[in-house]
Amino acid sequence: MSYLHLCFYSAFTLSSLGLAFHRTHLISALLCLESMMLSMYIALTMWPIQTQSSISTILPILMLTFSACEAGTGLALLVASTRTHGSDHLHNFNLLRC
Repeated sequence: MSYLHLCFYSAFTLSSLGLAFHRTHLISALLCLESMMLSMYIALTMWPIQTQSSISTILPILMLTFSACEAGTGLALLVASTRTHGSDHLHNFNLLRC
């Protein structure tokens, strides 16, 4: 395993651990999800360069598009939940109640 792979794996692992342990605020969960997507994006952009293939060059652009949609949806949910509940604490949300 090269040093570059170790950096990508450790960044993804640290952000997933951050998502698992910092579940008090919605904004911290969204930041951990974005850091996971960023580490996966960087790994996907480096993969065709290392394998010298030009077939999979569209995958990072597709993932970046989905990541932007996920970030926009997450921020919209953050604003809506802050307006209705008054805070972004995750333990205040009850998904079964309207």
